[in-house]
Amino acid sequence: MPWFEEMRRIMPSHPGAGDTVDWDAIEASWGTRFPSDYKEFIAEYGEGAIDDYLALMVPETHVGPGGESSYLGMQHESENAEDVWRAANPGVAETPHLIAWGVDSSADILCWLATDTQPDKWPVVVWSRGDARWTEYACGMVEFVCRLFRAEFDECPLGDVSLWGIGSARFLHKEEEQRLRKAGISPWTGEPDPYAGMFGD
Repeated sequence: MPWFEEMRRIMPSHPGAGDTVDWDAIEASWGTRFPSDYKEFIAEYGEGAIDDYLALMVPETHVGPGGESSYLGMQHESENAEDVWRAANPGVAETPHLIAWGVDSSADILCWLATDTQPDKWPVVVWSRGDARWTEYACGMVEFVCRLFRAEFDECPLGDVSLWGIGSARFLHKEEEQRLRKAGISPWTGEPDPYAGMFGD
């Protein structure tokens, strides 16, 4: 199945979505290439959220040892994921290379198990905070999200079933969500935001 076409069907992008990324510079700083389906996703959708539940990240320039990464950025969440892996597997000597691409409102972390030299072969691994366990899924990021929408796993991989088996989903780019909030509109309901202006910009 062409998974990206299925994603477009279930979750159309909106005007102004998508991000332009200097992949040569980003991949040089990370020391690895990124999967092609993810790059396609970023070009069409970009950094943002699905149904105000699952947030998807764009990589920032990777900061080397001793540097400080952006809080809640891809590097920070990847380091957090590896800390969680070590805590969940205290008897395992080596921590695999994890790159986080998504987090959700249930505090789950969605990553690639980035150990293969070919990024398109990286499986998705999910830290389920509610179950306190890691689960591996033999598919890429776009296929994983589509199969989540289609309820094609044995059970919902995430801590909430709001995206599980849904017929359609809504994606909002991070900047569009911020624009709507500044305009006093709740981004996810389209109604006036009762909290507009209460917390500054």
